[in-house]
Order: sequence, then C-alpha cells, then structure tokens
Amino acid sequence: MQLVYKTNEPLQASDVVELFKSSGIKRPVDQPERIQKMLDHADLTISAWLGDKLVGIARAITDFHYCCYLSDLAVSAEYQKSGIGKALINRVKEVIGEEVALILLSAPTAMDYYPKVGFSKIENGFVIKRAR
Repeated sequence: MQLVYKTNEPLQASDVVELFKSSGIKRPVDQPERIQKMLDHADLTISAWLGDKLVGIARAITDFHYCCYLSDLAVSAEYQKSGIGKALINRVKEVIGEEVALILLSAPTAMDYYPKVGFSKIENGFVIKRAR
C-alpha cells in the first residue's frame, strides 16, 4: 500500500486520538470533543494515510505570510523513523512558503529530533502555559 499525503483533509477526532495515543504525543486524548475543535480551528493540516489508516499528522496555526506555529507533529509508533515526520514538515514548508517562519514547542523527549529535520534551537522564547 502506498503512503498518501493530504492537505486540509477533513479529519475525525477518533482517528487523530488513536494516532496521538500510538505516537506517544501528550494531548488531551480523553477529550475527543476538544481534539475535534483543535482540528476544526487549525489553519493547516497535512495528514499521512496508508489506505484508510491515519499514520501521521502535522497541524499548524498560521497567517500564511509571516509565521506558522507547528502545534502537532505525530507519527504512529510503527511508522516512526521512516521519514514520515520529515515529509510532513516539508509539506508544511511547501504550503507556507519561504517568507514564513516555522516555529514550535518541543516535548522534552523530541529535543534531539528537530535539529535533525532542519530546525534551529532558539533561546528567545516565552510561554504562558495552559491551565489544563
């Protein structure tokens, strides 16, 4: 079966919850309605599919002209280290173009991954963390 990438394909929370659980990413998987709202309000999603199985996602918030926040990058555990994550990032970059900065917050366990796929670590960022 061939891997297929889709841009802004309508996504169902149930598929994304299963992907998040498999990938190891920490998201509110016990709140599918919240996951659906996260998907519905994203400006850009790139999804990776094997047949009807969702195996990867990049979800971003962007103005398409200056900056883009990559809020989710997740690949199913059985397909990690196969290049899907890097391909998802590259597809996001293709859509947003060269004039747009791509930024993200990394999970501590992924800090070694992002420099391998082209990100530079920065020290000039701030965050107000969510309450839940």
